[in-house]
Amino acid sequence: MRVRFCTKGNLILIIIEDVEESIEWKTVQKKKQHKVKAKLRITKAAVKIQAWWRGTLVRRTLLHAALRAWIIQSWWRMTLSRVLEKKRQAALIAYATRERAVIKLQSLVRMWRIHWRYCQVLNAIYVIQGHWQCHNCQTCALLRGHCVVTATHLQFHIEIINS
Repeated sequence: MRVRFCTKGNLILIIIEDVEESIEWKTVQKKKQHKVKAKLRITKAAVKIQAWWRGTLVRRTLLHAALRAWIIQSWWRMTLSRVLEKKRQAALIAYATRERAVIKLQSLVRMWRIHWRYCQVLNAIYVIQGHWQCHNCQTCALLRGHCVVTATHLQFHIEIINS
């Protein structure tokens, strides 16, 4: 047992304490504090682990969302490129069709013009032959000639050779 005197102003405190009880009480308090500190350390460690796990889950979710967005964007770009390629193909086919039609039309016009000129030459030959047959009876001459057809006109060169 231990007795202590403390003075505070006019007040005198007499503290009687059992040393063994006091030591025991301090030991119990230290153990309690130790247990509280251990629980606090365990709690802090658990909080750190939980925070790490939640962060991992969030990062994983964000990664999955980013991958899904990337897949959708890739699909959309591929779809747009296919549509653009189809439009280009259609434009090329339309252009080729128009060009073929223009070429065909030009060819038909040239063919018609040449046929028309040929018909003119043929008619002229028939006229000359008709006149020549009448003339041939009267004289014994020989005709020599050739025809030149150009893009703009028709030329005849006819020679009458007397034998």
